[in-house]
Amino acid sequence: MKTLLAAAASATFLTAGMAQANERLLIGSTSSSSSHYGYFVAVNQIINSQVEGVSASVAETGATVDNLRRLSRNQIDMGLVTTNTGYHAYAGQEDFDGRPVDSRLLWVYTVAPQNVVMRQDAGVSTLDELEGVRFNPGITGSATEKTTEAVMRTLGISPNYVRGSTTDIVDAMKDGRVMGSAKSGVGNRLDGSSMDIATFTPISVISLTDEQADTLREEMPDVAIVDVPEGAGDGIPAYTTWAFGVAVHAHPDLDEETAYQIVKAVMENPEPQANAFSAVRDADLAKMTLEVGTVPLHAGAARYFEEQGLEIPDALRPVE
Repeated sequence: MKTLLAAAASATFLTAGMAQANERLLIGSTSSSSSHYGYFVAVNQIINSQVEGVSASVAETGATVDNLRRLSRNQIDMGLVTTNTGYHAYAGQEDFDGRPVDSRLLWVYTVAPQNVVMRQDAGVSTLDELEGVRFNPGITGSATEKTTEAVMRTLGISPNYVRGSTTDIVDAMKDGRVMGSAKSGVGNRLDGSSMDIATFTPISVISLTDEQADTLREEMPDVAIVDVPEGAGDGIPAYTTWAFGVAVHAHPDLDEETAYQIVKAVMENPEPQANAFSAVRDADLAKMTLEVGTVPLHAGAARYFEEQGLEIPDALRPVE
């Protein structure tokens, strides 16, 4: 009988060990045609090669909103979430009014500054001077459009909005029918459409004032305020603007040690990520996460950042 009990106990121990050693995770990403999908394939490879006892796979999804819904249904363990929408979901605001989605931040891997690009001959040097000016807040239906309109309302500025696709607005700015547009940057560089405009007419990028930046920090916690260094485009000086990041969020029930090991592996293996997604190259992901994140960190992620001597902002402290 003792032998049978010992064998049973041993089998139970081994079964539990095997279950732990074969933890399976599903990562929600985006469309496979997106460069962001390639980034998640690289992250998946890092996890599988560096995190012992974890087997991960990537699922093609509809990106942020789809991933948040899947997290709420326990259909994925982690996934791509933009920081502004992630905040809305966590707080139960906007499209998630009355239906909050609880998730935890693991890391932010890229930031999209929202650049107010103007024709120089528009005579606009401050955001306040956009009042009544023909201005595109972002391509129709985009996060840029929605966020720009919210920023302008918060700052009490009412441009004369002109809607359209990227092609429409680029053509309109080239021939002077539209004087400016809000466009997501690529890291600390202007996007390709802004560069295209600059080849036909001189452009400038409008900076937030210190007062405007403070107002947005206080009244719009879903966006970050970032300082873009000189050189975003030829002859473009340093400026301050609002931004949102692209992050990896996790289900709150993701094991703390697993989250810790995943974040550690990602932070300490930058090369595969940069090869898959060039905007990550030379980026300080830890600094970016703590500056741009909008929901509380997963306890495992916070533990890793604290071990690196980094200070966790109050808004990002784990809630567990």
